[in-house]
Amino acid sequence: MVGLRFVLRVGRRGAIRLPRRVMRELGINEGDYLIASVKGDKIILEVMPDPFLLAVRTKKWATVSIEEFERWSEVEQEESLKDTS
Repeated sequence: MVGLRFVLRVGRRGAIRLPRRVMRELGINEGDYLIASVKGDKIILEVMPDPFLLAVRTKKWATVSIEEFERWSEVEQEESLKDTS
């Protein structure tokens, strides 16, 4: 989809509607967030990835048991309490 250009119309309250084919191609769904930035006279929209979906879809490189996680959490909490004393 590199170089695709299309016309959008600004609606009520500044709303714009993305074509379905663009949404499909970029994996954008209703309710997703986009990051908008302005550079000169251009508006740039970027897909803001959902952190949960990133975690689910990302290749896993380590495993941690619940017991290990709880142990690390307890150590960090104890360290945190020492720092405030």
